[in-house]
Amino acid sequence: MTTQPKETVEKFQNVNRAVGKYRWTICALVFFATTINYLDRQVLSLLQPRLEELFGWTNSDYANITAVFQFTYAISMLLAGRIIDKLDTRWGYGWAIIIWSVGAIVHALALPVGEGIASVFALVGIGAVSVSVAGFMFSRAVLAFGEAGNFPAAIKAIAEYFPKRERSLATGIFNSGANIGAILAPITVPWIYLHWGWEAAFIIIGCIGFLWMFFWLVFYEKPEKQKRLSAQELSYIHSDEERHTQPEATEKVSWVRLLGYKQTWAFAFGKFMTDGVWWFFLFWLPAYLKAQYGIIDKAVTLPLALLYTLAMVGSVGGGWFPMHFIKKGYTVYDGRMRAMLVIALFPLFILAAQPLGSISYWLPVLFIGIGASAHQAWSANIFTTVSDMFPKKAVGSVVGIGGMAGGLGAVLLTKLGGALFDHYKALGHIETGYTIMFTICSAAYLVAWRVMKTLVPKYSPITDL
Repeated sequence: MTTQPKETVEKFQNVNRAVGKYRWTICALVFFATTINYLDRQVLSLLQPRLEELFGWTNSDYANITAVFQFTYAISMLLAGRIIDKLDTRWGYGWAIIIWSVGAIVHALALPVGEGIASVFALVGIGAVSVSVAGFMFSRAVLAFGEAGNFPAAIKAIAEYFPKRERSLATGIFNSGANIGAILAPITVPWIYLHWGWEAAFIIIGCIGFLWMFFWLVFYEKPEKQKRLSAQELSYIHSDEERHTQPEATEKVSWVRLLGYKQTWAFAFGKFMTDGVWWFFLFWLPAYLKAQYGIIDKAVTLPLALLYTLAMVGSVGGGWFPMHFIKKGYTVYDGRMRAMLVIALFPLFILAAQPLGSISYWLPVLFIGIGASAHQAWSANIFTTVSDMFPKKAVGSVVGIGGMAGGLGAVLLTKLGGALFDHYKALGHIETGYTIMFTICSAAYLVAWRVMKTLVPKYSPITDL
């Protein structure tokens, strides 16, 4: 087992020397986009303990703000997948990052924006909503609409530039950008807040996406039109496609038709069960560290950096893991599902977070980090099941359907968490609320794997679209 990664690295080095490696430039661009995506997404959760004090938020207020993000993200994922399939990947991705960067910056204007929204809510009888909550709800909705384009565009770019046998590794690499973003955020956001205020944190972080846009428009083009790509590498990219003798049709595929496939439902259910777990970690961990251990501002940097470093290792390692089984003779799908079963066991470590937390807060950070690492390994593989089985023209739409399902699952988990935390906080033992949530998070992956395997027991590529 100790020689396997070395053999894999040597194999890819030989391939890159023989055919070229421009595809990895595209992977790097997608990696940085995902990093920026999670930087923008993480700013609010890091400022939540301070904004809670400043504006008097309850846990349910914060849950409602994050739920708006998740619900908008869920609906937008469905639309984003369709838009990415209709537009070319170059401009689909470009518009996505423009919109979410604007959304990130708008958070700095949450109070003036919130005054108008709160007035409208009161006018139409929706109920009393505080100015700050209304403003942040609007800002999160704009951010979510743009960010929904990241993963459909990223998965499609990887499907365009990588053969199937490399896609999980490439997906794991770009998906690790989520962890880099989550690591950079606690390093930069508290510092910006302490020196220039909470508004500056949203504005400065939000502007980074516009810098990425320049490099994306310079370096990305479809492989068939990419002048920097050698003929040998283009041939290698298409080397394991079942139908490469004629060009793939480009007419759009209806959602209704895609929902007729068990493969779509398997992916959607897997996302529904597990996406909320990652978002729970992302949005609630700073609040958890403050509520149970009194850790706030710069003090959260090291715990969160450790946690997301572990997650990054899981993302890249999870991308490599199926190749271990594929080299043993398993089909791509069977190797991936076998790897995902092993990965689904690791979140069970989260169950030890609360019982052992009294010893040191580093133990729950470690155990939750293992769970976060497992999620990223899972994510690298579940995304790739789509490009394994669906033609490229449908990849964005299927990822969008699954993303919507994942977002809806996240809304339910977030609302449940907010209600539990307020309830048990009022009773004087908020740790019980976190224990319940950690238990749900730990079991979600095994349930998801069992249902996915039942729906699609063996490799079944879609050939009639």
